[in-house]
Amino acid sequence: MTRVLVTGAGGPAGVAVIRSLQARDDVEVYAADMDRWASAIYLVPPDRRRLVPAGRAPEFVDVVRAMCREDGIDVLYPTVDVELPRLAAARDDLAADGTLLASPTLDTIETCLDKLALARACARTVRVPRTELVGTPEATSGWDFPVIVKPRRGAGSRGVRTVFTAAELDAVHAEEDLLVQEMLPGDEYSVDVLAGPDGQVIAAVPRARLRVDSGVAVAGVTVRDDELVATASAVARAVGLTSVANVQLKRDADGTPALLEVNPRFPGAMPLTIAAGVDMPSLTLDAVLGRPVPERVDFAEIANVRYLEDVFLPVGEVLPAPGAAHVPTGADASGA
Repeated sequence: MTRVLVTGAGGPAGVAVIRSLQARDDVEVYAADMDRWASAIYLVPPDRRRLVPAGRAPEFVDVVRAMCREDGIDVLYPTVDVELPRLAAARDDLAADGTLLASPTLDTIETCLDKLALARACARTVRVPRTELVGTPEATSGWDFPVIVKPRRGAGSRGVRTVFTAAELDAVHAEEDLLVQEMLPGDEYSVDVLAGPDGQVIAAVPRARLRVDSGVAVAGVTVRDDELVATASAVARAVGLTSVANVQLKRDADGTPALLEVNPRFPGAMPLTIAAGVDMPSLTLDAVLGRPVPERVDFAEIANVRYLEDVFLPVGEVLPAPGAAHVPTGADASGA
C-alpha cells in the first residue's frame, strides 16, 4: 500500500488530487492544511488528517518532513504555490527520509513563478507577448495601448490591471517589481500538461474557462486543438517540466496562441481534465514511483459545471485549533 500526503487540502487543487488518489485501491491518502476547516481534510479518515504551519512559516519544511517520516509517507503532493519552491529545495532531504516529491524541479518552479524569467525562457520557442520590467529603459516606450501591468511574481490574477495611456504607465512605480506586458485580444485557454520524469509530454489537455469565480473556473469545456496542444507542450519542454503544470495561453491578433503564465502545480480545474480521460494525479503517482506510464494519453471533449458541496461530520472530529484543548460546542459556539 502506497501512502501519499496531499497539502493544501482547503483548495480546489488539493480536493481534486485527494479524490483522484482515493479512487485507487492501492493508496492511503493523508490530507494536510494550515486551516482546520479545510474541506478536503475531512474527505480522509480521522487518523489521516493533519495540520501544518503556513507555507511561509520558517518551520514549515521541518514540520512536513517530520510528518512524512512519522506517517511513512511515500509520495508528497504539494498543491500550494508558496509551498512549491520550499519543498522542492528539500527534495533530496525528503528522498533521504523515504518520501518522493510529486512536483516539478526547483529550477522549473523558480522559472515559472518569475514571469520575466518565464518569458525569456520561452521566447525562442513559442509566441510570447512583449514583456518588460517596469523601471527599465525598455519599458518606457513603443507600446500599443492598452497594456497589462502585473506583478513579476505571484499567482492568479492578483495585482493585474489594465493601463490605457503612456501617462498612466509612467505613473507606475518600479519599486513594486512589476511587469508591463502586451495585451492580447484573443480567447484565453488553460492547458493542463503532464510530463514524465524524462521530460516527455504524456498529455496536454486544453480547456476554456467559461465562467470564473474568485479566480477559479466553475464552468468549462475541454477543447481539441492541435495548435494549443503543441504550444503548451513546447512551453513544458522549454521550462524542463517533469510533472504537472497549467499553461495559460491567449491568442494574439493573428490567432496565434501566445504564452501568458505557467502554474507549476495541479490546477483547481483538474477534475475536468480527469473526467476527460487524463487522470494526471494518478499518472503522476505511477511516474514518480518509477512504474510504467503510457507514452501518450488522449482526451475527450467534455464540459463541466461546479457546485458547492458539503462535508458533514461529528463535531468531535473537527481538528482542534493549534494550542486549543477542544472544539467549541453548545454554549461555547457562536455564529450562524
